[in-house]
Amino acid sequence: MLYTIIKALHIIFMVSYFAGVFYLVRIFVYYKDTDAFSEEKKLILREQYTFMARRLWNIITVPAGIIMAVCGIIMIFLNTGLMKTPWFHLKLTFLVGLAIYHYWCWKKVKQLVQFKGNTLETANLKLRQANEIATFILFLVVFTVILKSQVIEYWWQLITGFFVLVFLIMMTVKLVNKSKRDK
Repeated sequence: MLYTIIKALHIIFMVSYFAGVFYLVRIFVYYKDTDAFSEEKKLILREQYTFMARRLWNIITVPAGIIMAVCGIIMIFLNTGLMKTPWFHLKLTFLVGLAIYHYWCWKKVKQLVQFKGNTLETANLKLRQANEIATFILFLVVFTVILKSQVIEYWWQLITGFFVLVFLIMMTVKLVNKSKRDK
């Protein structure tokens, strides 16, 4: 019963963490969108976006990430057999990618706070594409956990499907941005 409760908490805080990361990177995009605005409007919006990003990061994203990780570690200790399964090693590999993405987000939040109204160094399109990275990691982790041993057996179909998905999402982002520029 304890394991099931910890697992439920792990999933709840995983959802909260990803919600925070998804919205955080959107805030970066909105912040970057202000580059073309008048100085007065730009300053007001950037101050608000910086405030929102800092609060989201400190109050939702990081605490949810910590609780998610702690629950995951407790689950490993309660079920040591997980460490003997290949699918779980694959999940951990994807979580390393998530940790790198988390670090990138943290650096961007620090940039916003330190710049005090100046622009982000990352191009708008790159920020929009970076916004999809958490989605890709979420897909990889969820499919790995749900399919478990089938992931290892059918890995090449899953990888192919993943790259097709990545391509389609990236092309959609580019098309949406192109249509915005054309208006």
